[in-house]
Amino acid sequence: MAANSRCSAAEPPPGLDSQRREIECLLRDCELRTGDSWFMVAQRWYEQWKEFVESGDQNSLCPGEIDNTELFDDLDSYRVKERLVENEDFVLLPAEAWHKLCCWYGMVDQQPPLERKVVDLPSTLKVEIYPVEIFLCLHIENVITAQFSRTDSIQSIQSAMCQAFSLPPTSECRLWMKSSDNSCERLRNVHMSVLDACLSSGMTVIMETRNADGTWPSSRPLILRNSVEELDSYRGQPGVCGLTNLGNTCFMNSALQCLSNTPPLTEYFLQSAYLEELNFANPLGMKGEIAEAYADIIKQMWSGHHYSVVPRIFKTKVGHFASQFLGYQQHDSQELLSFLLDGLHEDLNRVKNKEYIELRDAEGRPDQEVAEEAWRNHRRRNDSVIVDTFHGLFKSTLICPQCHKVSVTFDPFCYLSIPLPVSKERVMEVFFISLDPFAKPMQHRVVVPKAGKVSHLCAAVSELTNVPDTQMVVADVFNHRFYKIYSSDESLSCILDRDDIFVYECSPQCDHQVLLAVYLRERSHYRDYGSVNTSLFGHPLLLNVPRSSCSQDALYQLFLQRLARYVRVPNSSEELEEDDADDDEEELYKSQTNGISDDDEQEDAERSGSPPSVDGPDPALEGPGRAPPPEEGDVHNSYIGPTKPPYSGDAGPSGGHNHARGEETHGEVADEENENEDGAPQTSAAAEDDDKEGEAPPSDPAADGQTDKTRACRRKKKRLFDIRAVNCNGTERENNPEMTFSSQPYVALDWDADIKKRFYNENEAEKYVKHSSMDVPQQQTTVQLQECIQLFTTVETLENENPWYCPVCKKHQLATKKLDLWSLPEVLIIHLKRFSYTKFTREKLDTIVDFPIRDLDFSGCLLRKKLSNGEPPSRYDLIAVSNHYGGLRDGHYTSYARNKDNGQWYNFDDSKVTYATEERIMTSAAYVLFYHRQDKMRKPSVPAPNTAAAEGTPPPCTDAASALAELTMETD
Repeated sequence: MAANSRCSAAEPPPGLDSQRREIECLLRDCELRTGDSWFMVAQRWYEQWKEFVESGDQNSLCPGEIDNTELFDDLDSYRVKERLVENEDFVLLPAEAWHKLCCWYGMVDQQPPLERKVVDLPSTLKVEIYPVEIFLCLHIENVITAQFSRTDSIQSIQSAMCQAFSLPPTSECRLWMKSSDNSCERLRNVHMSVLDACLSSGMTVIMETRNADGTWPSSRPLILRNSVEELDSYRGQPGVCGLTNLGNTCFMNSALQCLSNTPPLTEYFLQSAYLEELNFANPLGMKGEIAEAYADIIKQMWSGHHYSVVPRIFKTKVGHFASQFLGYQQHDSQELLSFLLDGLHEDLNRVKNKEYIELRDAEGRPDQEVAEEAWRNHRRRNDSVIVDTFHGLFKSTLICPQCHKVSVTFDPFCYLSIPLPVSKERVMEVFFISLDPFAKPMQHRVVVPKAGKVSHLCAAVSELTNVPDTQMVVADVFNHRFYKIYSSDESLSCILDRDDIFVYECSPQCDHQVLLAVYLRERSHYRDYGSVNTSLFGHPLLLNVPRSSCSQDALYQLFLQRLARYVRVPNSSEELEEDDADDDEEELYKSQTNGISDDDEQEDAERSGSPPSVDGPDPALEGPGRAPPPEEGDVHNSYIGPTKPPYSGDAGPSGGHNHARGEETHGEVADEENENEDGAPQTSAAAEDDDKEGEAPPSDPAADGQTDKTRACRRKKKRLFDIRAVNCNGTERENNPEMTFSSQPYVALDWDADIKKRFYNENEAEKYVKHSSMDVPQQQTTVQLQECIQLFTTVETLENENPWYCPVCKKHQLATKKLDLWSLPEVLIIHLKRFSYTKFTREKLDTIVDFPIRDLDFSGCLLRKKLSNGEPPSRYDLIAVSNHYGGLRDGHYTSYARNKDNGQWYNFDDSKVTYATEERIMTSAAYVLFYHRQDKMRKPSVPAPNTAAAEGTPPPCTDAASALAELTMETD
């Protein structure tokens, strides 16, 4: 418009009266409309023209060419003067009136027309006299000044800058807005107006162009800015690029690698086709930010300049729009994939305003008609590269069980989540603890019902051990303590495969017995700080103890017998005697724990006239409980017999929970009366005889009494361990230090470090043996992918939580539902539902799914058997696999993918990329499969690399450059 306005008188003007009437009519009928152009004309020239046409005399003074000289500051830049006033300094004419005057009278040479736009300001429309004047620069250099109307789009600024800086048309660029406080903001939506972008005079717009390696100058790590030449020396196969693990982000890396190796989607972004389709106004989208962040990742990975890329910006964007992915916890690659495909679709949706469409039921119409109608309706609201590439259609049939109403709908899908056959049984590995204290723990492998109870586990172990299942108690041992003691009616779903489960043999249930949980603790004395610390070690025990035998003396003997396989009892030449220092430490220990003093028992014995107990006091030992004793079968260790020779067996690892396994040596505790001469208790007569024989001088009776008492303390025998009442965690009970049998009691056997070192054989305690059931190899189930697809299309009955509203019955019904495949997309994503969640179980299925690398034929699965001319075939080739290794709560994700340019398969493991062969792709870890329809696949454009070296080797690259690239990316 501005160019056409630079005109000389192109046609003879009409009569003066006609000129006046035409211009007045245009001024009278013209209204302000946003975006319309108006033109400034100097008030002096306009007044002269009015006098000229009103005079009616052609020979009177003609105003001549339109001259706006007095409106400019200078005639070099043609900047408009400040503070001009409308109808005093200038008048505003609508575009049509201006063009007529320009054609009749022309303009002074070189003067630009003063075109101004109507802008929509808050609550008013106004012609902007002074456009926004901003500074334009390329990469913070080459600053120029330009004016833009507030109604101009950011795209017009970008075009002006490309022209001003002579950028090639193929270059990809983006704009940043820099305000007076030096803060920068991306001008992401190029269709936004200058007014809506809040650009004002004095601000700076910076343009940057994408680097050859796919990065942007503003986001390239600082270290790279000093080593661009070194980085650019790296040349690798485009697309063969790792992704740095930011901390449990392997799930994201796996999904990104699979999408990166999906040819139609990657080519769409590499060709920058997304720039024209960014939808910034979609309320369901992410303002184009997810699409742009994904484009940046793809362009870097396919630049061939990177060994590995850091996806930190992409991860931040994902967490911003999907809070479930915030932080650095492990997530599901399929869940991330689902979010990403939906986000890309909404960011790139070509439909700007979605219309409301009411869905219709088939109501007896032919399937073809209903399917075509459903697909048209879907495309009226959803039209993007994601729909073009990944969306298909399946038929859903619901039948009411009461009125037999049949409802048929056709629904789009982006991926298929197909179930895997679920076994009704599970394999469990447990350790069986016999009543025989000399028998090592034995590891068994048993098969039990998935929905079974603990009683089923006991029954399975009973078949292998010939021990009645009613004489077993099952416990989970973790970190030297009982994590849980199970009752027989608890569900096996509470037990995970990684739990270390012990099955304890017990005697038949008796009313006078109590199930006692026993922990082992080592105590450390800190004399300087006046404290005693204890720490658990070894493996806990479960014993059935008669209530009448819960004295210190009886328990000590019982525990010694139970530990006999790996605890050695001192012989007569190495008896343990407490000295004065031991007494001091014991007093300190008793003041801080629930120990029972031997001095108290000695005083009680003296009062009653009976000798003291050989092993200490005999009060009832009380302790806390965490769970009531199981109703079926208490643990009872009643093996008390003659001393057996040491039993040696195979040693093996104890497992993650430090279970008690091993052998033992054992012995009996000698009575105090059997001690040597120096330690034997003496009577008064014996003392007198000694004095006579030694002719010792008489001594003070008080002193003699003190000496005897001191000698008695020194002669007192010391136990290997002390028995303390504790809670379920193995720590002291503060509120109730006494043990009661109303709940599960726990006790701890406290060992001094030096005694434990001498008499506790840790190596023997860790030994265990394997039952023959452990030698039977576990057969891994293999199913065909087609079986899983058939299972997907099997009729099922809706659950109570998800009923269907029958329009005939006017109520919710548990209808039968069947899904059938109608049409398939160009790229088919198949999600194998390995993570199974039911009311009773939660597990990961490690079933091997036999899926074809080539020629996956869906012709037998499609409901529409006859394809019309021009419709695509139904054969697919595999292009990518997302793998998950591990269990429910942890694991690691990798991916296999076929490079679209050279046809070579690669193994992507975070930042590490190695060659892969087709034979190794099918594993039990396969989780998400990507298939590309054969008619859309193109032949490789470059020859495949020579992989004769070995599978698992990295692709060739420049070592120094790749090392630099990896280092710099990790520091980003």
